[in-house]
Amino acid sequence: MNDAEHLDGAAESLPPDPSGGISSGEASLGEATLIERIIPRMLRNILVVSVLLLGPMFWYDRWAGAIGFAFGAAVSYVNFRSLTRGVESLADRIVNRNSREKGGRILLRFMVRYGLVAAVAYAIFKGSSLAFRGFLWGLCVPAAALMVEAVWEGYTAFRRVS
Repeated sequence: MNDAEHLDGAAESLPPDPSGGISSGEASLGEATLIERIIPRMLRNILVVSVLLLGPMFWYDRWAGAIGFAFGAAVSYVNFRSLTRGVESLADRIVNRNSREKGGRILLRFMVRYGLVAAVAYAIFKGSSLAFRGFLWGLCVPAAALMVEAVWEGYTAFRRVS
């Protein structure tokens, strides 16, 4: 048996490709476009959920809670947007060695995000406990937006199957 026959036999004994014949480059391209669609939808979900929950927050905690909730939702939106940009630039920095983005600047943006949350939380906490409670609820808005996104993805997955 020569080398070519040996290699042909080895190729025949390989298990089938689990991706259904899609090369890894095509699969990662499909995942990249999926993520590119999810991030803007998540940002939109955060805005929609914030607006929808502002009414019940006003009804439950009046003006102080509603204003705190609005600030918390705004900080959540800015925080999520900054997080996605930071992760993208960090991934670009790791993958692309010739990246113009400095590692220290990426780290500084991560730290500024937490500083923003802490500063707004401290200012609201000193002002009103109801506003602080609303602020904490506003910080939870991305979790609700993620639940909406999960329901949407489940719906589209079941719709594709049938």
